[in-house]
Amino acid sequence: MPAYLHHIATTTPPYTYAQSYTRDRLKDWARDPKTKRLIHAIYNRSGIETRHSVSGDFVVGTEATLFRSDAAGALISPSTEERNRVYTHWAKELSVSLARRAIADAPGFAKEDITHVIYTSCTGFANPGPDYHIIKELGLRSNVERYTIGFMGCYAAFPSLRMAAQFCQANPDAVVLVVCLELCTLHMQVNDQPDSILANSLFADGAAAAIVSAREPQLGRPAYRLDGFESALVPSSEAEMAWEIGNEGFNIVLSSYVPDIIGGNIRQLLNGVLKRHDLQVDDVHEWAVHPGGRAILDKVQESLHLAENSLEASRTILRDYGNMSSATILFVLKEMLDSAETESATLCAMAFGPGLTVETAVMQRVGCPAMSVGERATALQAS
Repeated sequence: MPAYLHHIATTTPPYTYAQSYTRDRLKDWARDPKTKRLIHAIYNRSGIETRHSVSGDFVVGTEATLFRSDAAGALISPSTEERNRVYTHWAKELSVSLARRAIADAPGFAKEDITHVIYTSCTGFANPGPDYHIIKELGLRSNVERYTIGFMGCYAAFPSLRMAAQFCQANPDAVVLVVCLELCTLHMQVNDQPDSILANSLFADGAAAAIVSAREPQLGRPAYRLDGFESALVPSSEAEMAWEIGNEGFNIVLSSYVPDIIGGNIRQLLNGVLKRHDLQVDDVHEWAVHPGGRAILDKVQESLHLAENSLEASRTILRDYGNMSSATILFVLKEMLDSAETESATLCAMAFGPGLTVETAVMQRVGCPAMSVGERATALQAS
């Protein structure tokens, strides 16, 4: 019995920053001319135009509440406790409003149908957490099963969707709400380390929610059939990407070699999930690749010999939102679902994270009426 991803909803926090603005703000905080030049170069190569944050502290002239400056203009780095306190507030606010909208907008579903809530995040901790508040604030049944998948990083949406699919395969009446929420900008660290500068240029805040069940999709409503998942580890790459809790936020190791490592291994790593479905790379119609950075997308496209516009959705999300860790791939899948022009397609999705870990999934897009982009947009607005 297949499980389907019926609906995806997304949200971002209220503060929007142009990449050029945050670049210059970080340069203002830097003291070393060499660091200023490095910031300028990395930000300009990012492929990002805008990002969102729960913090308004980066706006010049505002009274900062977290990222404050001393008399000399240098950044006073907030403690992990202070950062997590902001996370606790915003994670509740964003996840509850997003979950409410996701259920309300999902065709044929109501809050009484929800049997499981899976909350996914790697950028903060709170208990009772957003999973609890979603059930309480939305008035879901008190016996809804809730789970938290934490601290896995950018690939964590895949374990969440896999778990949701397994619940639905075990119980045909299960309806699972998956919420991926990341507030990455809370862990900004201003120093002269290339890893920190690279992370500061990429990561952003955002959240996405998905409704998964074994119900057949409604006629004319596009959905993804979740056919299979695969986990893999890239050999000898543990030191290239890592994530740990420090005294001044979460410390990230993000080597500039990551795109090359992914590019050199991705074709072999895809063999597992593709072979189990009797597929070759050329049999895949659409690719949903986590936009961990412009260079990663370039390397995946080059290594798999994909068509020039095959990663357009991933590049669009990177440009408009940056890397929102686990939520990002759901943004990509929604972008592809909303702009689909064919009735069906075989899709391969992938994301990368600490380890290096590569998570992949094969999906079948179904139920999409063949129509023009303009007609599709009109139909979505009408629904």
